[in-house]
Amino acid sequence: MSFLGKKIVVTGCSSGIGAKTCELLKQQGAIVIGVDRNTTSLNVDEFFQADLSDPRSIDALIAALPAGTDGLLNVAGLPPTSGAVSVVRVNLLGLKRLTLGYVDKLADGAAIVNVASLAALGWQDAIPAIKAVDKITNFEDTETFCNKHNIDDARSYFFTKEALVVWTMQNRWTWRNRGIRMNCVSPGPVETPILKDFLETLGERAAEDMKVMDRAGTPEDIAPVIIFLASGDSAWIRGTNIACDGGMFNHVQCAMNDLL
Repeated sequence: MSFLGKKIVVTGCSSGIGAKTCELLKQQGAIVIGVDRNTTSLNVDEFFQADLSDPRSIDALIAALPAGTDGLLNVAGLPPTSGAVSVVRVNLLGLKRLTLGYVDKLADGAAIVNVASLAALGWQDAIPAIKAVDKITNFEDTETFCNKHNIDDARSYFFTKEALVVWTMQNRWTWRNRGIRMNCVSPGPVETPILKDFLETLGERAAEDMKVMDRAGTPEDIAPVIIFLASGDSAWIRGTNIACDGGMFNHVQCAMNDLL
């Protein structure tokens, strides 16, 4: 698996999983184009500062990013402590606006990888809200949407990742004629600077999950999976969500079906 000479855009490049992804890409010979609201020069060849909660900032970013890149890795995201409106804008609306606005500038054969979450495992129960959020074209409508669908701060993170997994599945063949594929990775709890924010907001549920797991994940656990989905080695994987969570998704499935 080599990225020699490949140009890859990574959002959320300044910390956590995004930073580790950039590091591994550089080790594989990639030209890394980083995007974040916080500036960095570490393991990026070019950096663009952007606010993914602001459609004007996203549109300016799309215009500024180079054409002919070989991948868009959507790693950036906010924890639930950021508030429902901000979480929905960044984790879902902003991600989608960037991806759909930039896809025409991607090279044929490029890969799009979205970072979802173990929190998305119950997406089947959120279909009405998932369908409704697709109709939002104005970021200013986010608060009204959240109120209508009972998406509070704690629920916002779960919802955005549920909708992201579904959106990835829906786009399994959207750009197939150009060889562009979209997949996602769903980490479990990961030791990053925002892990404490998740535990603070999710409370008892998160605490119980952590008791079952042997350990929290690390960026070193997640980044290689992202890299694989961005590589030519995964060319026939399309619209797929890969759980990278120490077995937690399967534990929940077994528990729900009395198979432990």
